Amino acid sequence: LKTAIAYVKENHGLEYHLDDIPLDDEKTYLLYQKGGTLGTFQFESEGMRKYLKELKPNNINDLIAMNALFRPGPMQFIPNYIERKHGREKAEYDHELVREILEPTFGIMIYQEQIMNVAQKLAGYSLGGADLLRRAMGKKKHEVMEMEKPKFIEGAKQNGVDEKTALSIFEKMQMFASYGFNKSHSAAYSVVAYHTMFFKANYPAEYMAAAMSHNMNDIKKVAAFIEECQKMGIEVDAPNINTAHGKFVAKESRVQYGMSAIKGVGSSAIAHIVEERDTNGLFQSVFEFASRIDLRVCNRKTLESLIQAGAFDTLNDNRAELLLGIDDILAYAHRKQEEERLNQGNLFGGAGSGGILQEPKLKPAAKWNTL
Repeated sequence: LKTAIAYVKENHGLEYHLDDIPLDDEKTYLLYQKGGTLGTFQFESEGMRKYLKELKPNNINDLIAMNALFRPGPMQFIPNYIERKHGREKAEYDHELVREILEPTFGIMIYQEQIMNVAQKLAGYSLGGADLLRRAMGKKKHEVMEMEKPKFIEGAKQNGVDEKTALSIFEKMQMFASYGFNKSHSAAYSVVAYHTMFFKANYPAEYMAAAMSHNMNDIKKVAAFIEECQKMGIEVDAPNINTAHGKFVAKESRVQYGMSAIKGVGSSAIAHIVEERDTNGLFQSVFEFASRIDLRVCNRKTLESLIQAGAFDTLNDNRAELLLGIDDILAYAHRKQEEERLNQGNLFGGAGSGGILQEPKLKPAAKWNTL
């Protein structure tokens, strides 16, 4: 999120603070309704995406509920939650006293706090006593529950609830408490998840560039995110020695491939390449590139990895030719750097001639190109 916010500020001049992001953004919920959660927090699994398409969430409480329900146990109630939200199944309440507590979740006890609230409102429990009851139910402490049952029924009777109804509610509380989730925990996670989706929905290139930048060590995830970008209509540029940085970055609604995601290219080499490019201008050829960099930092293996990834395609798109001629490229670079060290110039060359040494021609090779 910090990276996405920085990219948005750089590209759009807008500065976001997470606490100020509205929780009712229409574009964000539309993307949730389409199941477009890949690359976002908490909601990106295949099963979750399926349920989101059916639920069509339109408020933060739907996300909080789904976050709590999508676990073994309560997952069985997801279809009921969906049906009740859309009015295809009637929400039922055992007593009017519990309606207010369970109405936000359509009569389904999802959260531990609801179990505690029911004990307080229906049976007169204190907050501490309700928490002890919730804990005993959650951990299936049968002896404690057997002691609490008559206390609960008696307290409910004093609030005008008959014994049969009170027992029914107590048993339902027992069932739900065994896998009830802490709402405050689910809410915190869901707000963070919503923030990630807000940026994906409103600033897709910036968000996906940030997501890929923070998953560069997982090439499978990077590949999945690139595929997601393509589905979203976002172009992902191939690695380019003259434009790419270490991280994935967003430029003009496109994503530029981060060189740190190329296997065999270290961070120190990337930092050196970018600094040299920023200081002395774009690289005009592979030979010039090799002659301008410190070959102790950016060695043969680094050069091979950059060639194989297509980082030099804009200078020479025949990768086989470059790999076949790598000895010539490195030999030229060493000679060129030695020439400059000795401060030799071309006596007959004009300004910008580049010295005595001329770039050799590479041996021809059958062209191939794979990412």
